[in-house]
Amino acid sequence: MRRFDIDRAALRGPVAVLMGGTSAEREVSLESGRAVHAALTHRLDGVLAIDAGADVLERLIAGGVAHVFIALHGRGGEDGTMQGALQTLGISYTGSGVLACALAMDKLRCKRFWQAEGIATPDFAVVDATANYDELAARLGPRLIVKPASEGSSIGITPVDNAAELRAAVALASGYDSCVLVERRVMGPEYTVAIVDGEILPSIRLETPRTFYDYEAKYQLDTTRYLCPSGLDARDERALAALAARAFESLGCSGWGRVDVMRDAASGEFAVLEVNTAPGMTSHSLVPMAARAVGIEFDDLVVRIFSASLARAARGGVAG
Repeated sequence: MRRFDIDRAALRGPVAVLMGGTSAEREVSLESGRAVHAALTHRLDGVLAIDAGADVLERLIAGGVAHVFIALHGRGGEDGTMQGALQTLGISYTGSGVLACALAMDKLRCKRFWQAEGIATPDFAVVDATANYDELAARLGPRLIVKPASEGSSIGITPVDNAAELRAAVALASGYDSCVLVERRVMGPEYTVAIVDGEILPSIRLETPRTFYDYEAKYQLDTTRYLCPSGLDARDERALAALAARAFESLGCSGWGRVDVMRDAASGEFAVLEVNTAPGMTSHSLVPMAARAVGIEFDDLVVRIFSASLARAARGGVAG
């Protein structure tokens, strides 16, 4: 097993884990935060667990917090908002910086950026209640997927195959975001690639009996299968790792994260769906699973992520 330790000389003050918050992913974030807090508490005394409500900055200041592990998912915690606040306060934090988090959370800008960079991602369009299924099907194909531009954990996402489903899906997604995307649905296996402190971990193949890897498949069902190793041959594994790293680095991401990718069953081509800058750390989560495949148990994974932020702070930054 691979062990990682905290450089206590790099600690400038108290440590806190931020969790919960007010996003649609609050419950998942609370579960992630509790697991991260327990892991850090095994190595450090006095680690604070803070549910990030309206008074979160006051609580950080009052506690003299110098370092934060961000276990927040979704808006307010993964979109650059919290990162900017922590940066202003001079508090070091785990994961990517302000701009990278903001880009990764905004699927529209992210996909436009990848298209400009020549990074494969499914074709898409921005839609509203007036969207015409026949026109979209002619452009993107008959199988589509509708999603809010700035949500995670597959919240508000619906696959569609006809006009009636499109109308309902756009209405659902609009309840989560004023910007709604419709994307060509890639028919084939889904993979995810975790990146931790510069190391690309083995890919995981996701298999679910549901229509797609939705919220229930991610967090609530025991029928989802996670294959690690994913079954790719060495050449394809290298290609997937390279694509994931390129997508991650193109946004300026750092510290740790996870890249979700589809593979077209017909062409064999990979296409990036999104980058998660603060992935889940629950019992069903994928980064811990990939870490275990290379001999890193959960506590050491948490310590490694946290230590990367300390190293970054020591070099004069606050993210990492």
